[in-house]
Amino acid sequence: MKILVVGSGGREHALAWKLAQSPKVQKVFVAPGNGGTATAAAKNMGIENLAVTDLQELANFAQTEQIHLTVVGPEAPLAGGIVDIFRSKGLRVFGPTQQAAQLESSKDFAKAFMKRHHIPTAEYQTFSDIKEAHAYIDQKGAPIVIKADGLAAGKGVVVAMTLEEAHGAIDMMLSDNKLGDAGARVVIEEFLTGEEASFIVMVDGHHVLTLATSQDHKRLLDADQGPNTGGMGAYSPAPVVTPEIHARALREIIMPTVKGMAADGIPFTGFLYAGLMISEDGKVKTLEFNCRMGDPETQPIMSRMKSDFLVALDAAVDGKLDQVELEWDPRIALGVVMAAHNYPETPRKGDAITGIPDDGPDHVTFHAGTSMDNGALKTSGGRVLCVVGLDHTTRGAQQKAYAIVDQIKFDGAQFRRDIGYRAL
Repeated sequence: MKILVVGSGGREHALAWKLAQSPKVQKVFVAPGNGGTATAAAKNMGIENLAVTDLQELANFAQTEQIHLTVVGPEAPLAGGIVDIFRSKGLRVFGPTQQAAQLESSKDFAKAFMKRHHIPTAEYQTFSDIKEAHAYIDQKGAPIVIKADGLAAGKGVVVAMTLEEAHGAIDMMLSDNKLGDAGARVVIEEFLTGEEASFIVMVDGHHVLTLATSQDHKRLLDADQGPNTGGMGAYSPAPVVTPEIHARALREIIMPTVKGMAADGIPFTGFLYAGLMISEDGKVKTLEFNCRMGDPETQPIMSRMKSDFLVALDAAVDGKLDQVELEWDPRIALGVVMAAHNYPETPRKGDAITGIPDDGPDHVTFHAGTSMDNGALKTSGGRVLCVVGLDHTTRGAQQKAYAIVDQIKFDGAQFRRDIGYRAL
């Protein structure tokens, strides 16, 4: 059977790579895909790029090609209603509807939803009036968190440690309009302390299947310094998510969200990602929801999944997730992101990439911002690669990942040297 994966990042490469391993799958199309899904190794696995991004065209392709199942990776097509379009044609697709995707596409919707269904989260208020926003900040003081309401691809969040920073963020979002429509409203939240973790589950509308826990590193530089990024590395499992915290997150956050969405008449299907803040006393609060797998968390998670992923996805589309169990590699997977020159501000494109070794039993390299240019692999985005090492210890997984990172060369490559330090 044929599968379609929508998206072009590292997450989509990892999903396609995992799906291609299913004995039932003969071909995985990735639309539009990247340089990694266009390599000879990918072709040999049955992975093929499809140069289509228009949602209607994708649905027509899935119809014509008799695609068995479509998995949607990024947030933009979900917020654009790709699932609704596919379902209207009777096509099997895994992801939330446009309405349900508001959990991610509107910070205000998500916060109001959490308040209504008593899901623990930070205290907040939403503003579109700049004066009121400034006054609220003066009242609350710093540190404080300011978020653009719409989709700003993970970049619309400022954690302001001083009042000056906070006021600057308000001006940037509301008066300078640097984030376009995403910044027409801002959500101002209390600053939470503790340790963050990513809790990702599959949802079929009613049942939930948890994926392996993970933790990512958002800041560009070692020791969590420098600007915020989409994520500079991640590892799975996350030691901070103890069995107690796992049970608590399911009981207090995930299940009330799934039940709350169904009760509100917008049942949630797809990957649900809860960003957790775990306080020192073991309490959990929701930082945000994403309606998709995390990137770069997907890369280590998929590297550890031993089960046939297609079986789980099929069960999810059929509403039978309660009948599936997943088996995981007991090893730790640790992924290091290699980013382009001047990422996250203005990443440079077009640098030649060399030295990527063939995948082995304890390492995999997933592509994100890469493209094939006349047979040569070049950088084409901010986050270029994610190199995953697997080992029975965090230190071992770290060493394996960095041994590969040191072999790979492109001009201006940026990466952290300390991914996984919290788990050591």
